[in-house]
Amino acid sequence: MNFIPYGKQTISEDDINSVIEVLKSDFLTTGPKVKEFEEKIAFYCGAKYCVAVSNGTAALHLASMVLLNENDKVLTTPNSFLATSNSILYVNAKPIFVDIKEDGNIDLDLCEEELKKDSSIKAIYVVHFSGNPINQRKLKYLKETYKIKILEDCAHSIGAKIDGIKAGSCANSDCSIFSFHPVKHITTGEGGAITTNSKELYEKLLLLRAHGMTPRADIAPWQYDMIELGFNYRLTDISCALGLSQLKKLDSFLYLRRSIAKRYDDFFSKINFIKPLYTFTNNSAYHLYVIKIDFEKLNINKKEFVLKMRENSIGLQLHYIPINKQPYYKNLGYGGEITPLMDEYYKKVISLPIYPNLTHEEQNYVCEKILEILK
Repeated sequence: MNFIPYGKQTISEDDINSVIEVLKSDFLTTGPKVKEFEEKIAFYCGAKYCVAVSNGTAALHLASMVLLNENDKVLTTPNSFLATSNSILYVNAKPIFVDIKEDGNIDLDLCEEELKKDSSIKAIYVVHFSGNPINQRKLKYLKETYKIKILEDCAHSIGAKIDGIKAGSCANSDCSIFSFHPVKHITTGEGGAITTNSKELYEKLLLLRAHGMTPRADIAPWQYDMIELGFNYRLTDISCALGLSQLKKLDSFLYLRRSIAKRYDDFFSKINFIKPLYTFTNNSAYHLYVIKIDFEKLNINKKEFVLKMRENSIGLQLHYIPINKQPYYKNLGYGGEITPLMDEYYKKVISLPIYPNLTHEEQNYVCEKILEILK
């Protein structure tokens, strides 16, 4: 059996041909494919505007620049990749970590408790963890009641939908961000995007993406004015050509991911010591498929289990180490938050392989080896 990673890109001949076509064209960096990709992402998500950027972290950084001010307090989750809360630090604002629910998503009821206690909190950064969307009604209530900014980290959730609201539509948020890393639903190699329904935010994001400068052809053909301290966070036409080709297949990719998740759910429903993070739902985009195993109760070392699976050519992963327990964050004074569900979650969870090209044979092999090693 060839090595089975937890996730990987799905590239076909049409993707390759789309990139070759751009390589033969006049534009390699910022050209017509960037604008086309932005328009199609916005249309797919149901948002007014989209800004494509060099990666998901750049998307978070720019979104934080337009949403936050220095020293703003921001409620966020410890269960995400480092970039979510790092982007708050990038703009000298302050993350406040709130515990998760059983499904791995931030607990919005606990967020409301924090908002009631501290009226100086300015924003909430939510993550649709593993592709499972946050409660949009509660998000809308918090935004309207407490007059806060909302960012949706949709790096896991393009194509997810709940209560008729698609991830990235910004129906109840100011901005949403996406990642197009190879392990995500679609890839541009590296790449990311920000969606918004605010023209003001959109124009600020465009400015900050390209060095904070604006052309001034009214003065001279070569003239440009730098009016903000921006960055070079642009995405290339090469990347966007790949993204456009991938976007055509996104719904079929989602169907395959959900089919794999359903098969896993059916298999583990017969096993009393393994539980899916949440019961199968078509709302989820299933970037990740996470299971809970009570390693302590089974008297099994989690690290040894993962290493034995690797010896059998299966690459499991853990999403995520609590951000607030990372050394850098502990040096800033974090780590003592009361997050019992996150602490319990971290002890038990493992992410299984899930990607469109994962065959039935490989899925069965993964399940059988898990049982064999645990027993």
